[in-house]
Amino acid sequence: MLAGIGLAALVMALLVGRQNLLVVLGVATMFAYVVWGDGRVGNIVVDAWDAANKEILLSIPLYLLAGNIMARGAMAARLIRLMKAVSAPVPGGLAIAAIASCALFAAVSGSGTVTLIAVGSVMYPALLEAGYSRSFAIGALCAAGTLGIIVPPSIPLILYGVMTQTSVADLFIAGIGPSLVLIGLMIGYASWRNRNIRGQPGSIRETWAALRDGVWALAMPVIILGGIYSGYFTATESAAVAVVYAMLIEIGVYREMGWSDLYAVVGQTTQLLGSLFPVLMLALSLNIFLAYQQVPELFVGALADVVDSRAGFLIGMNLFLLAVGCIMDIGSAILILAPMLQPVAVAQGIDPVHLGIITVVNLEIGYLTPPLGLNLIVAMSVFRVDFWTVCRAVVPFAILMLIGLQVVTYWAGLSTFLLG
Repeated sequence: MLAGIGLAALVMALLVGRQNLLVVLGVATMFAYVVWGDGRVGNIVVDAWDAANKEILLSIPLYLLAGNIMARGAMAARLIRLMKAVSAPVPGGLAIAAIASCALFAAVSGSGTVTLIAVGSVMYPALLEAGYSRSFAIGALCAAGTLGIIVPPSIPLILYGVMTQTSVADLFIAGIGPSLVLIGLMIGYASWRNRNIRGQPGSIRETWAALRDGVWALAMPVIILGGIYSGYFTATESAAVAVVYAMLIEIGVYREMGWSDLYAVVGQTTQLLGSLFPVLMLALSLNIFLAYQQVPELFVGALADVVDSRAGFLIGMNLFLLAVGCIMDIGSAILILAPMLQPVAVAQGIDPVHLGIITVVNLEIGYLTPPLGLNLIVAMSVFRVDFWTVCRAVVPFAILMLIGLQVVTYWAGLSTFLLG
C-alpha cells in the first residue's frame, strides 16, 4: 500500500513539474520493477523488445507517412473541390462541404491534426467569404478535424489494438458506423444553422470535372478498407499500400509533389516517430510487468466491489475518460489506461472491440476541451485567433459529439454489426 502511494505521489510530482510522458513512464516503470519486481531494471529493455516485436506496429509509421504525403500534396484540394461541387445547390452547402471534406480526408490520412491543417487552411477563408460566421467556421472545422481519430484508418485505434491485443482490422471496421453517426450529426447541425444561406446553382460539368479530378483520392479509402475487410491484406499491409499509393498519385499522377518534397516529408515523419516510439515501448514494457503481477485482475476485483452493473460501469467510465481527455493527449491516455480498463469491461460483459470504439470517441472529444485540447491549440495558429475564441466556437459541436457518444456507448450493434 505504501509503495503504491509512493508511486502515485512520484507520478503526480513529475506531472506537476511538467515533465514529458517519456520521463514519467520511465520513472514509473523503473519504480515498479525495483519495488515489486526482482530489482533487475535491465528487464525493462527485454520486456520492451518482446512487446514491440509485433508486425502491427509497422502500420503506425507507415500511416503517418502516408498522411503527411497527402497533406503536402494535392489530395486535400481535390477532395474539397469535389465536395463543394456536390453540395453547392443545398442551403448551407459550403458548410456541408467543409465537414464532408474533413471526413473524406480523415479517411485517407488517418490523422485528426493533419486533417484540420490540410482542410481548415483552405475552407476557413472560403466559408468567411461566403458569409458564414467566423464562430461557426472555426467550430465546424475544428470539430470535423477530430474525425480522423475515429474514421478508419486511425492511429489511435492502432495504438488501442496494440495495447489491448485487440484486432486492429476489427477496430477499423467497427469505427465505420460510429463515424457515420458523428458525421451525420455535424452535417445536420451545419445544414440547420445555415439554412438561410442560399446554395449556388449546381453545375453538372463542374461536378463531373471535380469527380474526374478527385477520383484517385476517393479510391484510397476504398482500396484500404476494402482490402482489409475482404482479407486481401492485413492492417499492416494496408498501411504499406497507403504509402505506395499516395506516392504514386501525388508524384506520378497529380505531379504537384517532387522527390525533394518526399525527402522532407520522410524527415518530418521520422522526427515525430522519434518522440512516439520510445514512449510506446516503455508503456508496453510496463504493461507486461503489470500483467505478470496480475494488477489488472486485482483492479477488476476492487472495482467489482464498487460497480455492480454494466450501466453503472459505462457511466463511470465515460465520465472518467472525458475528464482524462481534458488533461491528457489521446495517445498517452490509451497507452496508460486501455490495458487497465479492458479486463474490467470484459468482466462486465462489454465486447472488447466495442470498448475500443467507446474509449476512442471519449478521448476524441478531448481534442475540443481545454486546457489541453490539441485541435484547439492547432486551430489558434491555423485560423489566427485566440484560445478562448476557439473554445467558444466549438461548444455546439462538443455537445453534438457528447450526444453521439451516448449513441455509440449504448448501441453496441452500431460498432459490431459489420463484424457479424
